Amino acid sequence: MSIVEMKVPVIGESVTEVTLSEWLKADGEYVEQDEAICEFESDKATLEFPAEAAGKLIYVAAEGDDLEIGALVAKIDTSASGGDAAPKETAAAPAPAAKAEEPAPAAAPAPSTSYAAGTPSPAAGKILREADVDPATVNGTGRDGRITKDDAQKAAAAPKAAPAAAPAPSSAPAAAPATASFSRATRTEKMSRMRRTIASRLVSAKNNTAMLTTFNEVDLTEVMALRKKVQDKFVEKYGTKLGFMSIFAKACAVALMEMPDVNAHLAEDEKSLIYHDFVDISFAVSTPTGLVVPPINNIESLHFADIELKLKDLAARARANKLSIEEMQGGTFTITNGGVFGSMLSTPILNQPQSAILGMHNIIQRPVAVNGEVKIRPMMYLALSYDHRVIDGSSSVTFLVRVKQLLEDPTLLLLGV
Repeated sequence: MSIVEMKVPVIGESVTEVTLSEWLKADGEYVEQDEAICEFESDKATLEFPAEAAGKLIYVAAEGDDLEIGALVAKIDTSASGGDAAPKETAAAPAPAAKAEEPAPAAAPAPSTSYAAGTPSPAAGKILREADVDPATVNGTGRDGRITKDDAQKAAAAPKAAPAAAPAPSSAPAAAPATASFSRATRTEKMSRMRRTIASRLVSAKNNTAMLTTFNEVDLTEVMALRKKVQDKFVEKYGTKLGFMSIFAKACAVALMEMPDVNAHLAEDEKSLIYHDFVDISFAVSTPTGLVVPPINNIESLHFADIELKLKDLAARARANKLSIEEMQGGTFTITNGGVFGSMLSTPILNQPQSAILGMHNIIQRPVAVNGEVKIRPMMYLALSYDHRVIDGSSSVTFLVRVKQLLEDPTLLLLGV
């Protein structure tokens, strides 16, 4: 017997442990070299683990186990042929007796179904659970019949037509609410590794920094007028819309270059400060598995269209779990937009080791005093959370006022003054 040990590989410098989130192949199943056998969930991403050799898969770790880098995950018996592995045994057996027993080939197609058939990927599983769709009713179009995210989205959308026919039996649904309203059922689910990492870092930021938040409000009349005026030409030339985020990012970049303290952070020894002559802004992106903050580098040197295109790409790949560990590291400043979810005001928590984070909120038409007259204007509250050990209160307020000035008169931003 020749055994190949499958161990957790080195994933990134900062990753010391992963969680075995899901087996993609059954215990005892024959696998080909480089075929994905399981999925690991690290602090920031979900990764497939390929087989290092062909042979029979032997489980060592179980789903949900936390494994250190280098820990044994599985073994592969390379002396086993495809017919020796459990899931494919019946498929290979009929070959020698094919002439003696004719009915055997008729049953062969069933065993060819792999362990992955009908099994949703992590992202697909979440979508199906939220839509209350049974995976057994979904036709998987992925490799070996695996249910993909696209399959799950289609299945989740399909049942929406069902409620139209449901109202027919009027008496049955009437009793349901009474029973459900008295339910006291509870369930316990293990937190995902990403959720645990997020929780740990948020607590660390609260406990280990002198965090303070300052607020201001900005009148977005001129920004909205600018977008309306140039939007068609912008899309025609660059193939993407001019959004609020790129304008806010450029305004922050200008202010950060003028005020390097807000763009700095404490060194690990907490005895010196590290300043940056560039602006790398991390953008908070909500994904099915948690919040990630991938950065876009050198915002100060990028055009608005470059920022919009990079943002669109980052968001799409983040939600598809296709960002690499390296793409989610770094950043000198963070922007988070709770306004897309309807937040009016919040105090964002620092993204360590950065020293400041800007919170955007929803835009509300509110009456404000303009030159002694009451007018209705599109207003947004801005929140700047910062580490008071690095940034003085006067610097934080001045920074936020400068951002407000650039947004309320975007010609200053466009002209670089």
